[in-house]
This record gives sequence, structure tokens and C-alpha cells, in this order.
Amino acid sequence: MRQWGEECGVVGIWNLENAAKFSYLGLYAMQHRGQESAGIVSLDNGKQWSHKALGLVGDVFNDKILDGLKGRTTIGHVRYSTSGVNQLSNAQPLCADLLTGPVAVAHNGNLVNAQSLKKALKEQGAIFQGTTDTEAILHLISRTKTDQFWTALKEVLPQLEGAFSLVFLTHDALYAARDTFGFRPLVLGKKKNDQGEDALIVASETCALDLIGAEFVREIAPGEMIKIDAKGLVSESFKKPTRSAMCIFEHIYFSRPDSVVFGQSVYAARKQFGRWLSKEKPVDADIIVPVPDSGTPAALGYSVESKIPFEMGIIRNHYVGRTFIHPESSTRSSGVKIKLNPQASILKGKRVVLVDDSLVRGTTSQMIVRLVRAAGAKEVHVRIASPPTISPCFYGVDTPQKSQLLAAHYSADEICKFIEADTLSYLSLEGMFQAINVDSKNFCAACFDGKYPTQLEDDLLKSLEAGRPR
Repeated sequence: MRQWGEECGVVGIWNLENAAKFSYLGLYAMQHRGQESAGIVSLDNGKQWSHKALGLVGDVFNDKILDGLKGRTTIGHVRYSTSGVNQLSNAQPLCADLLTGPVAVAHNGNLVNAQSLKKALKEQGAIFQGTTDTEAILHLISRTKTDQFWTALKEVLPQLEGAFSLVFLTHDALYAARDTFGFRPLVLGKKKNDQGEDALIVASETCALDLIGAEFVREIAPGEMIKIDAKGLVSESFKKPTRSAMCIFEHIYFSRPDSVVFGQSVYAARKQFGRWLSKEKPVDADIIVPVPDSGTPAALGYSVESKIPFEMGIIRNHYVGRTFIHPESSTRSSGVKIKLNPQASILKGKRVVLVDDSLVRGTTSQMIVRLVRAAGAKEVHVRIASPPTISPCFYGVDTPQKSQLLAAHYSADEICKFIEADTLSYLSLEGMFQAINVDSKNFCAACFDGKYPTQLEDDLLKSLEAGRPR
């Protein structure tokens, strides 16, 4: 069974001393975007040095390895294997030796025409080493009739459909590109290097720039490709955007709350979602309790708007990975018990509003409601700071197939009964956009409304026809 999406973080650094160590910091800041593999490729005098492995950033790299990644230019990647299985051949950056020299690529997003691209390439004799969408990009570049990488990119990028924020490293330059819809974030920053010059940094999120000590310059625009080399930065549009489709789920869950994504503070957006949710779905209760950490900003907003006291009624163990991206339900269930500990002294005898960012499969919510009740809560009212998730994402967030999405098949009342809450309410689709004062036409909310901004191939459409979860 294929899984959809490529939950990843990318970073690129040009002309900075200890570039590999700064890439390490950038990837560390974006560990939330991918927890199954990490890699860095560096450039030194035209030669590339590479290290990647399965595991967390802190486990994959150490000082000795980073010292071996020579040079002042790097690209890096953290990955969660939602497109292609979790194996070393799928870990990025992917490297290849082309006629024009070495090239490495790191990708955040998912190509919705990947299957047709791969089929056509295999018919031409292409041999794939892994199962990621990204490998097709290298094959396409290798088949262009130019020895100029910039020209090759201009030819290849318009052939890619779906979501991609890309960084490339060649023998003499760093490149970055973002799809015309702008699904995934990609930002440009700068930092003074040891020579007093501006080192340039590309990253998926601004939190990476913060940890590196870099200054935010601007977003890479949808449909834009940039080249950074010894001559400086050049930019060009490889394809004119027809519409914007920024992923609203970046604000709801995926991005770090201390990042600025699509021009807005993620923390402020989540707090506003909570305030709007309180307006739409008020409840008479004693305390507001977040599901930590994903529900904390929204719970704060709900508390401010409702004037009901905010309490940390559940304490999270931060040394356990996020349950949302664990593929097996048995792993998620045990993970909840290990991760979250309810405080009976706060919850006992209280009418509790339990606030979370989203409800996908429902099993985690059920476990949390049971934990809160076992701690003595008198009532448990669940409030979700996003609309019901009714469709899978094909653009880079790991929402499951439709058969596993509870809200795609059951009403809020039925889900409420399943998770064993007293009441359950969601933020409305309209309220979600009104809360952060943006035009819904500029965002992709397909996971909530089923309206996909791109054409979908047959293998993707089949996942929308699956039956109910059991």
C-alpha cells in the first residue's frame, strides 16, 4: 500500500565557514518535519562530500562526521518516509554523477504525476535505486540536452506536477526552486560570514534561520528558481503561477509554532484558531486543557476568548516522538500512554474542555479522553481547532488514505461517541480562514474540503474510493 506525501525539511547554505555544522543546526531546528532519516552533502573545491543515515539528526551526525563534510557550501535534508519506504536508498539528499558533474538534491513535497514520470523513464531504460518521487527529478535532468544546469532546471521543473520545495548542489553552485502553487514553505536568509560577506541560506522554515543566527530576507516565490554561486544570486520564474495553493495545514499542525510561514506567525495563527473556535463552539466548563504540545496555542486562544482558566492538565514527555506520524495504530496507542500524563490534582471533579489542533484517525483522541476521565474529570468536551479531515493529502502531509479518516465516513456525533467525549465540535472551514484574515482562494484545504488544486493520477484517485475504517 502506497503512503502519500513527503514530510521533510530542507536547508542549503552558501559560503559560510563550518557550513556542515550550521546545516546540522538548521536540520535540528526542523527535526519535527522528518524523523526517520537525515543527510548533508557539502561542496569543497568542486568535490562533494556526503553523509546520510536512518535516524534523528543528533544520532546521524557527530563532530567527526561533520568535520569530514568539507567546504563552505552544503545542502541538508530530514525525511519522514510517506512516499517510499523507510530505507537508506530513499534517504536524502540524493546524489548522482551526471555528464555535467556531481549533483545532489533534497526535496520537500510530493509529485502527483510521479507514477507517470517513472513509467515513462523506465520505458526509456532508467534504473531506480529507491522508491521516492525525488529520484525521477534526477533522471529527468540527466536526459536534458544541455550542459548548463540552470537551463536543465528550466526544462525539467515545468514537467513536475504537485508540491516541491527543492535545493540542489552542483560542482559550483547552490540552486533552489518552489512549485507554482507554493504548497510548501521555502525561505531565503543571510548571515555575515568570517570574511564579512553575506552567506546565503535557504530553508523550509524560519526557525532554522533563527538557530543558525541568520536574518530572514524573503520567501522563495511560487514558480521561482534561484542560483547562488561566486557571482551572487540570480532569480527567474520557470513557470508563471496560475493560482496560489499554500498548505493551510502548515499553520494548523506541521510547522513549528516559532516559525513565520506564508507571511504569518504560526503561533499567532494557532492562537487565533482557538479564539475563533471559542466563538463558534462555546461550552460551559471549569478549565481549558490543551493536548500538548500541538493543541497549546489554540487552547490559549480558546481560554482568552472564553475567559475560562487555562491549565496544563496533561504533561507531555518530550523524549517521545509525535504519535501523528507513527504508521501503526498499535504504536500510536502505546505512544499516547508513554507521552502524556494527566494531572489528577488539576482534572479531578472538573468540567474540562480538551483542545487539540486536529482529529484524524480518532484513536489517539479516544485514548486521551480515557486518560483524562481516569484522572477524575467530571466532563470532557473535545474542541478541535480545525475542520473535520475528510480527504488525504497528496502534497506532502501524512494524512492517511480516506479509508482511515474518521470524519470522511462518520458524523461529529458518531465520532464523539467513538472517542467517548461528552461533546465534540470542530472549527468551521469558513472560520479557519476568517480567524487569520486570509483569502481561502490562496490556500489548499483539500484535506478539509476535498477540492484538490491539481489533477490527480489514477493511483491517487483510487485512494479516495476506499471504504470506511473499522
